[in-house]
Amino acid sequence: MAPRKKKHIGSRFDDFLKEEGVLEEFEAAAIKRVIAWKIANEMKLRKLTKVAMAERMKTSRAQLDRLLDPDDGNVTIETLQRAASALGRQLHLELT
Repeated sequence: MAPRKKKHIGSRFDDFLKEEGVLEEFEAAAIKRVIAWKIANEMKLRKLTKVAMAERMKTSRAQLDRLLDPDDGNVTIETLQRAASALGRQLHLELT
């Protein structure tokens, strides 16, 4: 039996994800994880509880939990902007 050619050997992981049709989904999830981590880290540095952060954002604790959940990708730009503002930071988005 002849050895099977491995079509992904030597290719980039991004190329594999693109071929599988899931690159954008994985990129979006990675971006959400980074944003959630940065917000949580900034809260920790400022010693802000979730209750205090939610109050600063003028939102509910449940909404903040969704924002901080790296697996919940359904967050609006408005929510991100309120979180940044509550932390004394600015939100910058760009297309590259």
